[in-house]
Amino acid sequence: MPRIGRLVPKDAALHITCRGNNKQKIFNNDSDKLCYYSLIRDLKQENKVSIFHYCLMDNHIHLIIWLNPQSRLSRFMKQLNLSYFNYFKKIYGYSGHLWQGRFGSNLVDTDSYLLQCGKYIELNPVRARIVNLPEEYIFSSYNHYAKGKPDSIITDSPAYLGLAESEDGRRRCYVDFVVDSSIINNGVLEKRLFIGSEAFIRKLEEYYQIKNTRLERGRPRKT
Repeated sequence: MPRIGRLVPKDAALHITCRGNNKQKIFNNDSDKLCYYSLIRDLKQENKVSIFHYCLMDNHIHLIIWLNPQSRLSRFMKQLNLSYFNYFKKIYGYSGHLWQGRFGSNLVDTDSYLLQCGKYIELNPVRARIVNLPEEYIFSSYNHYAKGKPDSIITDSPAYLGLAESEDGRRRCYVDFVVDSSIINNGVLEKRLFIGSEAFIRKLEEYYQIKNTRLERGRPRKT
């Protein structure tokens, strides 16, 4: 069965994931992550995409990207991951596939689930027991929103800007939101094309004429 073609809407948020081939490390140290970060910074404006949230883990990355009618998502991701592969090959004498296939994506409801997805990816290092607190991990967007740390690749999420009138108020609200124990289910992000309210999902299923479920790889299971 053919896989579903990539949905690239306009004026919408996408949760993007890229993983190392066979779960291998794509970042061996902080210098590698700084290289990837710099590539995002250099390429995002050229391709007219905005980054709301991100987290660079050792063997995968998360981005929440805002697309507008002029955005070139496929070009951005191709340039980003190919440029990093060339860097990785040069530094480590690497050959073979670095990335596990094409990047994954979910279309995210900006009204109700944008902050939930941001929280999920910024807590990745805590769930992986790399750090005890999200602010201890420097390669994510958490410290920008919670601490006001300047971050040259971030455009403030509209959901974050709507938390309070003042900057201090927004930061406090964001910290409280992330500390709250509720978090989006990992299975939802892995298996769904659309992340949001029931009304949001129904609207997109009707518009794209597809169900909100990813096709599993391989042959269908025997009954």
